[in-house]
Amino acid sequence: MGLLEGKVAIVTGAGRGVGRAEAMAMAKAGAKIVVNDLGGDRDGTGAHAPVADAVVGEIEAAGGRAVADHSDVGSLEGVDRMVWTALNRFGRLDIMVHNAGILRDKTLLNMTEDDWDLVQKVHAKGTFFCTRAAGRAMKTQGDGGVIMNTTSLTGLVGNFGQSNYSFAKSGVYGFTKTAALELGRYGIRVHAICPNAYTRMTADLPALKGVTEEMLDPATLAALVVFLASDLAKELNGRVLLAHGGTIGAMVTEFKMKMFDGYIKKAGAPTTKEIAENIDKVLFSDPDLDMMACLKFN
Repeated sequence: MGLLEGKVAIVTGAGRGVGRAEAMAMAKAGAKIVVNDLGGDRDGTGAHAPVADAVVGEIEAAGGRAVADHSDVGSLEGVDRMVWTALNRFGRLDIMVHNAGILRDKTLLNMTEDDWDLVQKVHAKGTFFCTRAAGRAMKTQGDGGVIMNTTSLTGLVGNFGQSNYSFAKSGVYGFTKTAALELGRYGIRVHAICPNAYTRMTADLPALKGVTEEMLDPATLAALVVFLASDLAKELNGRVLLAHGGTIGAMVTEFKMKMFDGYIKKAGAPTTKEIAENIDKVLFSDPDLDMMACLKFN
């Protein structure tokens, strides 16, 4: 019996890349899958239903059960329809993995309002809609569940030309921590996962120049997703975890917000001069993590 036998999962953006790998791995572990994908282009335009349909075909050919859903995750009606598909077709919802995403890369001073708004719609609003809808269904069922949101290294450490995307993805960090506190009361575990894989979303990033899909395989994250969705992780909640690798090696690690020891003045507020004189106690001496550091395994 698989780790997810009898479970029902929705994976958004499951037609390609990381989402497809997550859906295939959970199906292999025994879960019934709602494969959600609008089938749009990387910038959020267009739609192509066969993208999701093809993954359903792969899952069924391997002996699993799946149904396609072509809803827009940035639409309240779309997310409600997607959750209803799971409930109507398979009778319940145990796992929600919100992976759907788009990119509208431009430097900050050249970014349009549409570039900003569409990215927030899919990543920020979509995360809210999916978490809320899944949380409501799982609370009603009364036996818990697992929700996984998707953050990004761009949101956690920044990346040139992606201010809209980094804004949304950094928000996923705090949102996940809060949702975990609120939904944990109902036995619903909420995590954020951080893919670092070679896909159509990342193929042209300067940090991944010379990297191939085999080196940063989307399937590497899939094992983490199956673990978090299973009872093996039933004691974990509110974690932000990265998994990446492939032929270059692999790593699974946790991101945490940390605070330096700081300058402490026990009597009264510090003056401007005192802050300046003690700035070495205020600031971390180590630089921020960068993209290339995440490709090292030693």
